[in-house]
Amino acid sequence: MLPTLRQLQYLKLLADHRSFSRAAEAAHVTQPTLSAGVHELEKILGAPVVDRARSGVILTPVGEEAVSRAAQILAQAEDLVQAAASAGQPLSGRFRLGVIPTVAPFLLPRALPLLRERFPKLRLYLREDLTQRLIAALKAGALDAALIALPYDTQGLETAQVAQDALLAAVPASHPLSQAVSIAPERLEGDELILLEDGHCLREHALAACGLDNPRGSTDGAFAATSLSTLVQMVGSGLGVSLLPAMAVNAGLTDHVPISIRPLDALRPSRDIVVCWRAGSSRGVEGRLLAEALRAA
Repeated sequence: MLPTLRQLQYLKLLADHRSFSRAAEAAHVTQPTLSAGVHELEKILGAPVVDRARSGVILTPVGEEAVSRAAQILAQAEDLVQAAASAGQPLSGRFRLGVIPTVAPFLLPRALPLLRERFPKLRLYLREDLTQRLIAALKAGALDAALIALPYDTQGLETAQVAQDALLAAVPASHPLSQAVSIAPERLEGDELILLEDGHCLREHALAACGLDNPRGSTDGAFAATSLSTLVQMVGSGLGVSLLPAMAVNAGLTDHVPISIRPLDALRPSRDIVVCWRAGSSRGVEGRLLAEALRAA
């Protein structure tokens, strides 16, 4: 006998909520019904999948492995349903797209009207988050695709390029480097280099593209910003220098701020903006269509 999709769904919800009552509520069933489903799953697998503790539900090693596989199976089942529902009509109905915060406010305002025009039956649900969490949600089936920046580990995913986004030097308007035609990355090392805080992939992209190490003092209180808007204000206030994506600059992020923007004199100071989806997913056709539309925005 094989586990049912319903039993796997119960287990995944139990892993998400760590509580039988909250998992039952999320599944829209009674707690005894969910408990019975998990118990049947344990009989089929021949091993317990959860331990009940005062602090909540704890997954056993078998349970951890089962949850990992259940997420993949449930994602594939949902792909099947969505593929059947949109057969012959790609990008119609619900589509859950994750977008990183260093792209969302600069690309989406241009792209969304075009998407509505090209795909009037599309119901787009957006989630803005850091790359690591978007990729985890994508692999777990909670998203259909994600708009991220490379380089990043895309094992198990397929991608379609949207744009190449140059990285630019940003210095206070009064800074001596503001008079330069272009700026070599090593010339920024003598100043306080302000980047986004850890967790934003743009931080790693900027450092890697320019061949720089972590900013000096990064372990003892160096400046870091939580958003590009904050970062721009910090540079404009004379607190340091930074690196910004051209996409944000072209969207007007630095307008009315006393900042000078200069190209970087480096081999490949850029990041690749891509749409990604699970390898083998039926969403592949839609992912490529979405990337094509975003390229045109």
